Amino acid sequence: MMIIISGPSGAGKTSVCKALLKEDTELLYSISATTREKRKGEEEGVDYYFISEKEFKNWNKEGKFLETEMVHGNHYGTLKDVISKSEEDKTEVLMDVDVKGKISLCRKIKNTVSIFLMPPTMNEAVKRIKGRNEEEENEIKNRMETASSEIKEIKDFDYLVVNKNLKETVDIVKAIIVAERHKVKKRTGGF
Repeated sequence: MMIIISGPSGAGKTSVCKALLKEDTELLYSISATTREKRKGEEEGVDYYFISEKEFKNWNKEGKFLETEMVHGNHYGTLKDVISKSEEDKTEVLMDVDVKGKISLCRKIKNTVSIFLMPPTMNEAVKRIKGRNEEEENEIKNRMETASSEIKEIKDFDYLVVNKNLKETVDIVKAIIVAERHKVKKRTGGF
């Protein structure tokens, strides 16, 4: 099973994923590759593989990506090898991708659970983004414009979770994962 966490900037996707990984050893985090600059506190090979534009294009030509997207002027790609590793280890994959990436992945992989994570308000999303102290006002404006179009895609997700409080949000997402693990159709392929 692939668990996809998606939503607009400032929703708390990364924080939720990190907390889930600490609490659920059956999850394998899909580390994406990106051409964007590393943010404060991010680690190479833990949060992302930070690579150059040229390297990204080479990896894409070599067929290393399951899907790629251009987001806010940077390339992001989901690596194929994480899927192979999860099948070998019989673990579930946790992914933090944008809405376009979710759509692309769901077309290619059948057994997915998609969770749209929302900030409690767009003002709170802006506050969270500003709290990173890494983005210019025009970048924040671009992210909020993108958020408006992403929110329109909620109808194509399995679940919607509003992230008011990190602990409560993580508990809700854990409950969704547990429920999905016990779905009869997933276990038996349906009747």
